[in-house]
Amino acid sequence: MNSGKKDRIDRLAASAAPASGTAADAPTDTATDTIDRGTVADAGRVAGGEGVSLFASAWGRLRRNPLFLVGAAITISFVVLALLSPWIAPHDPSAQLLYSEIRQQTNPIPAARPGFPLGADWFGRDLFSRLLVGSRQTLFVGVFATMGGLLGGLILGTLAGAFGGWVDAVVMRLVDVMLSIPSLLMAFSIAAIFANPSQITVIIAIAVVQIPVFARLLRGSMMAQRHSDHVLAARALGVKRAPIVFRHMLPNALGPVIVQATLVLAVAIIDAAALSFLGLGNPDDRIPEWGQMLGASQQYLAGYPHLAFYPALCIIVVALGFTFMGESLREALDPKTRR
Repeated sequence: MNSGKKDRIDRLAASAAPASGTAADAPTDTATDTIDRGTVADAGRVAGGEGVSLFASAWGRLRRNPLFLVGAAITISFVVLALLSPWIAPHDPSAQLLYSEIRQQTNPIPAARPGFPLGADWFGRDLFSRLLVGSRQTLFVGVFATMGGLLGGLILGTLAGAFGGWVDAVVMRLVDVMLSIPSLLMAFSIAAIFANPSQITVIIAIAVVQIPVFARLLRGSMMAQRHSDHVLAARALGVKRAPIVFRHMLPNALGPVIVQATLVLAVAIIDAAALSFLGLGNPDDRIPEWGQMLGASQQYLAGYPHLAFYPALCIIVVALGFTFMGESLREALDPKTRR
């Protein structure tokens, strides 16, 4: 399974490589060349006589992709609700407003009613408000864990792709060792090291797990750039290594990495929920988080499954939204998938 993960990362990095053959390498035919040039000229006239950039072409495909539209709608809605949740939540998520109605034998979980559309939990706290405010914690963990993994991967991948040789060998062996360990198991192990679990420890654990993914992907993209024409020309002109790496190689190698970050964000949200579900997240349930809510509801699962259903549904829908958007971006920016 881990070998398959490395193969997928390498294939994604290879998609950024320039084509191995050029027009000068292929045999030419005068009639065919005339027809091809006429076709290109016609396409240019249809497009208004101007060339279309990679991103403009990708955006044209994305606008017609229903998966991207669905993913973008889910993602934008999630981000907006998460950012505005403290102000639009109808109640304080930690206030035990219906606690006086709880009876352990007859009414342990207050039912839905006006003002409490999803009912309350076992402490009488509004479930709808806790889901809204919990989205902010989920977004916080997912974004910062992805940014941490991206930053670490950029450092390792840039070192391996820029220097090559023994530096590349050392970095890649470290990355291979990290990829050989199941990602969720590694996240559990890292989170369990900390004596006081919190959202910060969850972010650190997930970020470390994602570093080898970004490092291997960026290294592959930069290796593909090392033999491109603009890099060879810069070397022939005597440009030093640092400007070549940071002005030519790295900017052109970031495309697949940015797309991968969108997909990793979905994985980070699921991993964060898993860690909180197992009690390795923030122990203070006054600050709601979807994974924490899902784990705490297990004792009432038989009689009141909605307590687990709603946070689980939120996690699944948001993860699918980021996945749909990331896969659509990858296909739109990959020249091998164009038609």
